Amino acid sequence: MIAGGGTGGHIFPALAIANALKRKDPDLSILFVGAKGRMEMEKIPQAGYPIEGIDIAGFNRSSLIKNVALPWLLVKSFIQVRRIMNGFKPQAVIGVGGYSSFPVLRYAQAKNIPSFIHESNSFAGKSNILLGKKAFRVFVATEGMERFFPKEKIMITGNPVRSNIVNCRVTREEGIKFFGLDPSKETILAIGGSLGAKSINGAIESGVPAFEKNNLQLIWQTGKQFSKGSEIKSRGMRWLWIGEFIDQMDKAFAAADIVISRAGAMTIAELSVMGKATLFVPFPFAAEDHQTVNAQNLVNQHAGIMIKDSEVNEKLMATLIELSKDEKKKSELRENIRKQGRTDADEVIAGEILRSIH
Repeated sequence: MIAGGGTGGHIFPALAIANALKRKDPDLSILFVGAKGRMEMEKIPQAGYPIEGIDIAGFNRSSLIKNVALPWLLVKSFIQVRRIMNGFKPQAVIGVGGYSSFPVLRYAQAKNIPSFIHESNSFAGKSNILLGKKAFRVFVATEGMERFFPKEKIMITGNPVRSNIVNCRVTREEGIKFFGLDPSKETILAIGGSLGAKSINGAIESGVPAFEKNNLQLIWQTGKQFSKGSEIKSRGMRWLWIGEFIDQMDKAFAAADIVISRAGAMTIAELSVMGKATLFVPFPFAAEDHQTVNAQNLVNQHAGIMIKDSEVNEKLMATLIELSKDEKKKSELRENIRKQGRTDADEVIAGEILRSIH
């Protein structure tokens, strides 16, 4: 059983682990558990796996009044988890982060079912820290995680990356043509994560004239919340592809000379495998501000440039234009971020899980 979701950063590694488990043992039955109404309820079935939804929500840091129903939801989710567990009878449970991880792993641990955690960030979330005490193994992306988990349970694996990224053979030209753009122009990819990024979208919208003026073209994933996408699309700018979500991210990465992105751990893992020069704008309200920690780790290794979310309007376009004209800097960023890339995390994690239950 695999529990978690909420964003692509949890869903895609969960699917990578599931696919690796199936490659190693095709007879394995895998059931996902997610939070009702969240992204996983759509994406997991699309990938060919069954999923059960539970009623659970996270702690709302911005509005305490919205947390009133939390205790009731937690109790309800445990009742739902008990029913799902008793029906499926898993030999192992894997938590990848997201709201549904906590009740599923907590229940598994109470029933002595081997539980495994995948912590993608360099700063562990509170529920994972709690669950880590009784987990069979904790898979982590980076060193120094003894601050959060028992040392003897930690296994450094890196982050599982989608197979279409790991095995990407798409050329830059093929990627650019897929989006209907011009291979002779410097190409920028802007991604705010699967749900979008208000500050990045706002800065790019303001900077639209600068793209054309500097002979840059743009592949822009806006996320669902950006309402002006269709209005901008209707202006017929030939140097722009704009859409809510990019399904074929391997082609987008292949096309990009520079990427503008949030600093979620999974996005970083994919950018590292693809070796992309990136401007990171960490989401400042992520738990424990872990995206800033993620981005700073790369900045320290000359593997990325960081712009604070609060400074994105003043600095993003100027930094982007400067980088687009600096071949030496782009080359340094590509070389250094590629050193962080790991392509076998899913295989290592799947192998360890199967070893422990067989």
